[in-house]
Amino acid sequence: MVDLAEDKQAHEIVLLDIRSQSTIADYFVICSGDNERQLRAITDHIDDQIHRQFGLNPRIEGSSDTGWIVIDYADVVVHVFSANQRDYYRLDGLWNKVPPVVVVQ
Repeated sequence: MVDLAEDKQAHEIVLLDIRSQSTIADYFVICSGDNERQLRAITDHIDDQIHRQFGLNPRIEGSSDTGWIVIDYADVVVHVFSANQRDYYRLDGLWNKVPPVVVVQ
């Protein structure tokens, strides 16, 4: 999913292993896009490719116009943020006790 986000030029991509801190998922992928169109492109690309490769249908919450989209695959949850929303919610900081597995600037 990190690679798929990167395919659509998402930036500040972080993969967190949250298994030791939470039971809601095993991993969080957090990334940012520059505008609504890019947020939608990142989300659609991840959803299309994961469905094609693994047949999974996620629960998707939020929309590109809100600046925060959550793609929930149960074990892996992807957060696609606008820069403003990412700065506001600081999800990375909430999970600061969890070491990142992958960081892509």
